[in-house]
Amino acid sequence: MIDVWQTVAAERGALADDLAGISAEQWDTPSLNHEWTVHHTLAHMTSTAHTGPARFVGGMVASGFRFGEFTERGIVRHHGLTAAETLANFRAIQGSRKSPPGPRTSWLGETLIHAEDIRRPLGISHDYPAEAVALCLDFFKRSNLLIGAKRRIDGLSLAATDQDWQYGAGTTVRGRGIDLLMAMTGRGAACADLTGSGVATLQSRC
Repeated sequence: MIDVWQTVAAERGALADDLAGISAEQWDTPSLNHEWTVHHTLAHMTSTAHTGPARFVGGMVASGFRFGEFTERGIVRHHGLTAAETLANFRAIQGSRKSPPGPRTSWLGETLIHAEDIRRPLGISHDYPAEAVALCLDFFKRSNLLIGAKRRIDGLSLAATDQDWQYGAGTTVRGRGIDLLMAMTGRGAACADLTGSGVATLQSRC
């Protein structure tokens, strides 16, 4: 078994290093996550690493229990005046083990998924740890909370081509573990890197 928080810290550090050399224009690139830019997504990752259970509850109360508003407030709070400031804020939380309530695996997933939300539009490739990806696949395949991955992959047979991982029964979807993870969590762009008769169904659910 991997050390989840150690892996999170390593992946945060790798992402910060990848972003150190991008241009000012690239910081405004739309990420794969809703309407957020690369800059917004990194600020969100910083916000999550500052949010323990008590701050989460207090923030939800202050936001009228509107999760979207709560999330946007966190982005504003940790979005620096410059990209360099936002990156420095992110580096400062590399080893943080704070998180909102929830299983540790969900925060590992958030780290890998949001890192790929950022990297993929920028054309930056990264080799994510296979065991970490498999752990996240096993977590999200059973979960509908917020992200709806379980509903999205219903009736599909998923198989990773870069490691020994498979799940489900039905029409086939094959690809790298990270591409399966991104697609099952609603990132339709990842479907371009998947193959099989079930890809169109999965794409329609993203």
